[in-house]
Amino acid sequence: MDISIRKWEIEDAEQLKDALNNEKILDNLRDGIPYPYTIENAREFIIQTLNAPVNTQYSWAIVVDNKVIGSIGVFRKDNIHCYTAEMGYYIAEEYWGKGIMTKVIKEVCDYIFKKTDIIRIFAEPFAYNIASCRVLEKAGFELEGTLRNNAVKKNKILDMKMYAIVT
Repeated sequence: MDISIRKWEIEDAEQLKDALNNEKILDNLRDGIPYPYTIENAREFIIQTLNAPVNTQYSWAIVVDNKVIGSIGVFRKDNIHCYTAEMGYYIAEEYWGKGIMTKVIKEVCDYIFKKTDIIRIFAEPFAYNIASCRVLEKAGFELEGTLRNNAVKKNKILDMKMYAIVT
């Protein structure tokens, strides 16, 4: 299996639509992503990503055997947190549990710490998303704590976990 990350291309829209058009994935992401996820939604995301201001957002397509299967991004915070960034990611369900995301997260963190001035990357998975928590731990992130009653998703109040990795 050939696993890589690369800059988004508008031609990725169809494969992105296929990867993200899954309620199981959306249940683990923040709100704002429509379901069903259309090719137009995918195009809008890719255009927005490609047009993001320099040094504020680092986003890549996750590719396995020349097929886009997901996305990973690191998003710089501002003000006193300007050297901190939040990571978000997902891959198509058929690729879960294969070690792909751990490899990709390690690669992205290595890139960010070597090529930018960011000194801290954090992620906040829902506490119930054990698989995502485990991936972060395997990638070298440390659990810093539980953010109690930190989100509302589908009318449920949820805890989130705070994971971080620092230079």
